[in-house]
Amino acid sequence: MKDYKEAVKSWIDGNFDPETKCKVIELRNTDPVALEDAFYKNLEFGTGGLRGIMGVGTNRMNKYTVGMATQGLANYIKKHVDGEKSVCISFDSRNNSKLFAKISAEVLSNNGIKVYLFDNLRPTPELSYSIRAKKATAGIMITASHNPKEYNGYKVFWSDGGQITSPVDKDIVAEVNAITDPDEVRFEEGDEFGGIEIMGKEMDELYMRDILSLALSPEAVAKHTDIKIVYTPLHGCGVRLVPECLHRLGMKNIYHVPEQDISDGNFPTVASPNPEEPAAMKMAIEKADEVGADIVIATDPDADRMGIAVRDDKGKMVQFTGNQTASMMTYYILSRWKELGKLDSSKYCVKTIVTSELIAAICESFGVKCYNVLTGFKYIAEIVKAHENDGEFICGGEESYGFNVGEFVRDKCAQTAAIMIAECAAWAAEQGLTLYGLMQKIYKEYGLYVEKMVYIVRKGKTGAEEIQKIMSDYRENPPKEIAGKKVVKVIDYLEPEKTGLPKSNVLQFLNEDGDIVSVRPSGTEPKIKFYFGAKGDNAPAKIEALKDQFIS
Repeated sequence: MKDYKEAVKSWIDGNFDPETKCKVIELRNTDPVALEDAFYKNLEFGTGGLRGIMGVGTNRMNKYTVGMATQGLANYIKKHVDGEKSVCISFDSRNNSKLFAKISAEVLSNNGIKVYLFDNLRPTPELSYSIRAKKATAGIMITASHNPKEYNGYKVFWSDGGQITSPVDKDIVAEVNAITDPDEVRFEEGDEFGGIEIMGKEMDELYMRDILSLALSPEAVAKHTDIKIVYTPLHGCGVRLVPECLHRLGMKNIYHVPEQDISDGNFPTVASPNPEEPAAMKMAIEKADEVGADIVIATDPDADRMGIAVRDDKGKMVQFTGNQTASMMTYYILSRWKELGKLDSSKYCVKTIVTSELIAAICESFGVKCYNVLTGFKYIAEIVKAHENDGEFICGGEESYGFNVGEFVRDKCAQTAAIMIAECAAWAAEQGLTLYGLMQKIYKEYGLYVEKMVYIVRKGKTGAEEIQKIMSDYRENPPKEIAGKKVVKVIDYLEPEKTGLPKSNVLQFLNEDGDIVSVRPSGTEPKIKFYFGAKGDNAPAKIEALKDQFIS
């Protein structure tokens, strides 16, 4: 905005509730820097929806920005969808998630669109499942995934159960951007009433029935029901269904971290509710050592991402990366599909461009096609949708701890991943292996692949400008060497005619050894991310060299 003070004035003088006006005035009087950050731009409704810090202002998640986004979505649906129109809505344990879900439901209903609203917090993958089960037009999930407690978000899904993609995403964005004033939002009951129907246990049962039907090794599980698993939802909604899924699979020894079973948007026992972070797993690993557990499973607040820790060959708990977990599960699932005679040329897997090339190597060895897509599980879902009539999706994963199996859910699914990792452990045990031992076996067969993601945080307006400059500098002056070896290929994903993928602000540098560096700004946080990938016996040393080269 040219002058954010005009936006501030409009919130003080406009049709906003007294509490909001008081908070704006307080911010103006006490913290001018925070005031500018809250109003210097509109919180962008991007192709994945909204995500931002909660608070007053045009650049914040609040009831007005949520209401305007929902009105824009309603306008798009009314213009482009014939016949019955309906939207499924779910929310996680974050502060204000239930409120934002209620506001979204009321605005849609006031626009004559039927709403299926979950009675309490539910995971993102169940929201995806419910859209298909209800034959709904769209879905909304109120979550900021694994972001810190200050954040919340608003994800939009379409009728296939996947997050919106082109061209629907851009058309919805245009409708949302056309809403410039909260007075345009039908917060109050309208002339048409779509109605709100509550969903609950019945949907849980359908969802669990279908994802449990994906299990591949019931005989192995039956022999190894004594495997000890510690589970933590990190204060999120996974506590509702992950332990139940594991019990129904046949696992008898599921241990909890009681303090973290409490659904709390303040995430009181962790700095960040992200299973990627070692600190988030600390209490669960301590519990595992206390009870002698074999595996730790952690899920993020909306239970779409899963992280694990396993015992190494010395009995110490070590945390797997998302790349390791996805590679190991892909190997397990393809092995079982082959043993069961289910593999043929129509079956395929999917990974993202920043995810380990080990997955591609595993797929190639099994004769299975592996699609490479942009970062974000919505692109994996897009491939599944495109091949509904001429192929079958086996599994897909991304380095950021997302994984899914089968076509019931069109997003990453921690419940499904937990089922798969538990029975993978049972299958490995049949061969006299732990999960750690299975990973070492995979490395012996395919070679050592090591990956590392490092990010730099740059907050606020100046931070966004700095991140943009870093990307521009790499475009104008790409490195000639990485890890001491000549760069033989530079891929700029802003050039879709060369990549065959949608335009995206990502750069990749590949050297003659096949090592790779990917650079991209985060789409959901004030970060720029560097993904390092190396292979060969000296891969760990090459990763350190890449970090030294790119992270100053």
